[in-house]
Amino acid sequence: MKKEEIIRFVAGGLVALGVGMAYYIGESWLLLPLFVGVMLFQSSITKVCPMEKILTKMGKKD
Repeated sequence: MKKEEIIRFVAGGLVALGVGMAYYIGESWLLLPLFVGVMLFQSSITKVCPMEKILTKMGKKD
């Protein structure tokens, strides 16, 4: 998988996890998808993605 695909997979998984946990456990879990959304918005403006930097440090190439 390419970095971009991994980032989308992780972001989608965290959003689904946060919504599921909010449904079954408590609404404070909605902060997780909110955080993911804010980070996606921030990375689209600044072109800086923390997950991409993590993947690069782990040795994942494009």
